[in-house]
Formats: sequence, C-alpha cells, structure tokens
Amino acid sequence: MQDSLNTAAFGVYPYIALSIFLIGSLVRFDTDQYGWKSKSSQFLRRKELVWGSILFHVGILGILGGHAVGLLTPVVIFEFLGISHSFKQMMAIVVGGVCGTACFIGLVMLLHRRLFDSRIRKTSSVSDIAVLLLLFAQLSLGMATIPLSLGHLDGHMMVQFMNYVQGIVVLNPQPELIAGVPLVFKLHMFLGFTIFLIFPFTRLVHVWSVPLGYLARRYQVVRTKRRAVAREADEDLPPYVARPVLSPAPVRRKKAA
Repeated sequence: MQDSLNTAAFGVYPYIALSIFLIGSLVRFDTDQYGWKSKSSQFLRRKELVWGSILFHVGILGILGGHAVGLLTPVVIFEFLGISHSFKQMMAIVVGGVCGTACFIGLVMLLHRRLFDSRIRKTSSVSDIAVLLLLFAQLSLGMATIPLSLGHLDGHMMVQFMNYVQGIVVLNPQPELIAGVPLVFKLHMFLGFTIFLIFPFTRLVHVWSVPLGYLARRYQVVRTKRRAVAREADEDLPPYVARPVLSPAPVRRKKAA
C-alpha cells in the first residue's frame, strides 16, 4: 500500500501536474490574454510593496536558479569539473539559506500587506491569497530541510534527488528513490508539483512574460506640445536642486478676427 502511494505521488502525479502546467499555460495564453498579468496593486498602496517585492523576487529567482542548476545538471558534469558532492551540498545549503531568508522576509511583508491592508484586501481574490499562502507553506518546508541537510553533508541524499528529478525529465521515473527520505522532503516535493498544477489558473502565469527585451530596448523619445521659453530661477526649488534653464509654456493661439 505504501509503495503504491509513493508511486502515485512521485511517479504519476508529477506528469499530471507538469502536463497541466504546460498545456494549461498555452490554452490560457490563447484564450485569456487580458487576464495574463501580475495584477499589481502598486497604485492602491506602495507601502511594504517595494521592499517586499524586491526581497521576494530576488530570493525566489535565486532559489529557482539554484534548484534548476543543482537538480538538472547531470552528476557526471559535476564530477568532470571536480566538484565533490559534499561541496555541492554545502553550497546548496548556504545559497539556499541566504536566498530563502530574503524570499521569506519579502513574502511575509507581501502577505501581511495582502491580508491586513483594507484597500488591498478588498481588491484581492481568493486565488491571490491562496497563492501567497501556498508559496509561504512551500518556502517554510524548504527552509525546514536545511537542518536535515546539515546532517547529510556527504551529498548522498542530494544525488538521490538529482537522479529522481532527471528521471522525471527523461520520462524514466524512479519513485523508489524518494521512498526512504524524510517526510519534510516528500512534502516539499509534492507541494512543488502542486504549484505547477495550479500555475495556469493563477496570476503566476506572468512568470512566462519576463520582460527581458526591456533591458535592450531603445530609449523612448518624448516630445511636448509646449514651447520651451526662458524664465527666472524657480524660488520654490530647494537649494540643492539645479534650476531649469528652459521651462515649457503653453502655445497661445490667436483669436479669429
């Protein structure tokens, strides 16, 4: 019975979640492009958003990047580069701990803002709050794995996870590799697949639209319809601000005779 549950949870369920993740994202992009957005609430209240958003996004990008490199890179490449399993395990603990802490602080700030700011709460959907709570639970489980990982610095358990995830990717699932690991790791992995499952139905789809092209875009040229005329220094400006030499003035139109 236990083997069957393990196979269902870590051998079958990942493919269900990933299939819905990919197909659902394509279908939503094709049918609901107006809903394909992050639904930012910055205009309602900037308080807590700026620092919370920065810490959360920087932290989670580091976590996702670390998981992708650590779990999807074949073991032979690490061996070829001379990186031992114990060193890789320690790097995962340190980098994951730093990024996880930043992400946790930012997520707590965003969650507090979402739940206890009346203006934000009234414009929040059930999905908005549920996603934050789910990410909070997943991040808490991930942070809880660090003390256990400190007890396995030989890297053997990390290699098990690498082989398991890479087996999922190449359509060769090996759920038996997960059978003997501590429960917190199982919950962390199962909840991770669940996030993939709900991904197309939430605001998380904006992850697909990372504005990388913005970094290389040309500068915008903005021209005003007002003439620039010289004027005296503005006395209202503080002394450390440079006075404008030219100031826009409205174009006066002649009245018809």
